[in-house]
Formats: sequence, structure tokens, C-alpha cells
Amino acid sequence: MSDNYLTVIPTDPYWRPSKDAADRAAAVLSGMLPDDDARRGLEAKWHDSVEVVFCGASLEKISCPRCGSQFTPDWWGESVSERYKEGFSTLTVTVPCCGVETSLNELVYDWPTGFARFRLEVLYPNRAWLTDEELASLTEALGHPVRQILIHT
Repeated sequence: MSDNYLTVIPTDPYWRPSKDAADRAAAVLSGMLPDDDARRGLEAKWHDSVEVVFCGASLEKISCPRCGSQFTPDWWGESVSERYKEGFSTLTVTVPCCGVETSLNELVYDWPTGFARFRLEVLYPNRAWLTDEELASLTEALGHPVRQILIHT
């Protein structure tokens, strides 16, 4: 059986909210969910270090934010593994296509993926993507810009 998650993360992978801000944002997100089943799956998670928030089976391609060249899964996997071994103290990589230095978090993922020390996560959200207006409400409640990732495992 596969699992589906609606995940909201700060745009800055190293940023974490206060407990009060996280509780406010969780309450706002709860109001965006269609039913009690989805609300039961809502959880705020803090991590000591940055973690990969991977979309799972939905990922189709990863591209350079500068020139648009597509990366091989091997290059990306090796880059993430190297940063993981360093405790994700940095997400900086030099891309093989055009040599630009960028962040793993800023690569163009064709199915959103990201990195974070904090996330709001809903198991079986019973809904699709959040709207721009809903993301703006979560940004206001959390006190930091957010992005969303739909995870399918």
C-alpha cells in the first residue's frame, strides 16, 4: 500500500519556527483539510539537522536553475549523499552542466522536492495542492515563506 503526504516546509532549509508559530500554522492548515480523517494525519516535525523532503515516486526530472540542463539521478543522489555525510552543514553544489554554484534546495524539481529542519505534514490529506492563497495564509501564521511538497511513497 502506498502513502500520500501533503508537506509544507520553510523556503529556508535551516529555519525553524517557535512552537507557538508552528501551532498557529498547524491550526491554519487543519482548517484547509476536508475532513477529520485528514486532520488526524496532521503533524508538526522538528529535526536537529536538515533532512531531504523527497516527493517519492512522482519525481520525473531535476534540472539546473541557470541553464535548464537535466541532471542524472546518479549525480543528484551522490550530491545529496555527500552533503548528508557532512550533516547537511551546506547544500551548496557545483552543477556539472554549466559550472554554476547553487543549492540543492534551488534545483528545479519536476515534482517538488526540498530540504528542511521543520515540516508540517499531513498523512492522507484527501486533497490536492494548496492554493497560492492558502500558502500565503500559512506563511503569515508561521512567520516565514513556505513551499509545499506532495509525497507519494
